[in-house]
Amino acid sequence: MASVVQFTDVSVNRGGSPILDSITWSVEENERWVILGPNGAGKTTLLQLASSFIHPSRGQVDLLGSRLGGIDVFELRPRIGFASTAMARRVPNDETVLNVVMTAAYSVTGRWTEDYEQIDERRAHRVLSEWRLEGLADRTFGTLSDGEQKRVLIARAVMTDPELLLLDEPAASLDLGSREELVALLGGYARSEEAPAIVMVTHHVEEIPIGFTHALLLGNGGIVAQGTLAETLTSENLTNAFGLSIVLEEHNGRFNARAE
Repeated sequence: MASVVQFTDVSVNRGGSPILDSITWSVEENERWVILGPNGAGKTTLLQLASSFIHPSRGQVDLLGSRLGGIDVFELRPRIGFASTAMARRVPNDETVLNVVMTAAYSVTGRWTEDYEQIDERRAHRVLSEWRLEGLADRTFGTLSDGEQKRVLIARAVMTDPELLLLDEPAASLDLGSREELVALLGGYARSEEAPAIVMVTHHVEEIPIGFTHALLLGNGGIVAQGTLAETLTSENLTNAFGLSIVLEEHNGRFNARAE
């Protein structure tokens, strides 16, 4: 099985300081990864590399069988779904939810003069239904709650049937009900055999959906631990990553953590 993502001794430097240092990591097509670590650990930078939006200062990044620096990233990016708060800021507030999702087919964030076929609109409606957004198709993006906007952006990210799905803190700032609804939807999607490889950044173990298989823990730009959830997500590894004594508990596939 070929790796969907392969980092080999990857480093990213900004202003002479390392943001990521000597990262070697791979993602297979049937894996669902969560990336954890404190602020400034390099989590979002890692996703930017995996989405081809930045290139490494050193090392090699291979995405979907092609190496960054040797490919046309504009041909690669439609094969990668990416949902983030930064993406939300690029979506016009007066764009309808249906168009926000459907314009993913052209990798644009606002509808202009593109021609869409009925199959595009049918798929957009189906994706909205799968993410419990079917009643919002005609609403404008700017009138939605944070939770609704985050689900719309995930629906947009899966609209094109990507081979890799990247999620940057999808549950950040959500209230308890919205968070649990989103985590449940992500868990159902992660367990589907039709889902692509998934990489999700989060700050909180409570936001890890059931169905995720692996974890990468970052600290100070380097890898603290990586591997299956059972092997990697431990009190000891979280303590090492966050620099604070952490107690991790698991119940029926969901996690919670607190300072000891």
